[in-house]
Amino acid sequence: MVLVDTCVWSKVLRRKSPDRDLTALLTDLIADGRVAIIGPIRQELLSGVPDPAQFRKLRDALSAFEDIPLTTAHFVRAAEFSNRCRKKGLQGSTTDLLICAVAAAEQLHILTTGADFLRYAKHLPIRLVGTAP
Repeated sequence: MVLVDTCVWSKVLRRKSPDRDLTALLTDLIADGRVAIIGPIRQELLSGVPDPAQFRKLRDALSAFEDIPLTTAHFVRAAEFSNRCRKKGLQGSTTDLLICAVAAAEQLHILTTGADFLRYAKHLPIRLVGTAP
């Protein structure tokens, strides 16, 4: 299974010039039933859509993907990952480190184009797919 980061969804769902390679990869993952999502990613995606009709369309499209239930253990691990990265001089967003914690705990790969994840991977037990910015 692959936890798909917000940046990937955004690049694929753009109406103007979507990323063709990412679109093909995500399409294959969806067809294989290998896409995972968490609530904070869903929230980030929907928060960027001010038009109510587009919001409903995206919400409905994303409803095909069930959220991985988040637990206290995921949040504690995200805090541990944050502390570990900070000790190495690396700041990370709360959502990014939660993605890392969930991926590590649930043994998921992360599909992202975020360069920060390359830096996290040097210090955290995460596996990445598609990390070219």
